[in-house]
Amino acid sequence: ENCGCGCGCDEDIDVIYLTLEDDTELECNVLGVFEVEDDEYIALVPVDGDQVLLYGYEEDEEGFELINIEDDEEFDIVSEAFEELFTEEDFEMYDE
Repeated sequence: ENCGCGCGCDEDIDVIYLTLEDDTELECNVLGVFEVEDDEYIALVPVDGDQVLLYGYEEDEEGFELINIEDDEEFDIVSEAFEELFTEEDFEMYDE
C-alpha cells in the first residue's frame, strides 16, 4: 500500500498481521524498526487502536520473526528508546 505522501514507505512492510493467542488476526501498521543495544525491535499500532505494541524483531532468509519482550526491564529500555526516536521526529516536522 502506498500512503501517497511520496515518502517511499510503500517499499517497506507497512502492515503486519499479528496472530493473537485466540487465533484472531490483528492488522497493525508498522511505525518502524529501531535498534537498542544491538538488538532490533519493531513498533506496531493496531489499525483500529492507538496503543503502540513493541516486539523484538529478527530477519532471516524466510522473512522475519516477532519476539515477545518478556523482561520488564528490557521492555522499559525499549519503550524509552522508542519514545525518544519517534516523538522527536514528530516535533521536527512541526518546526518546518
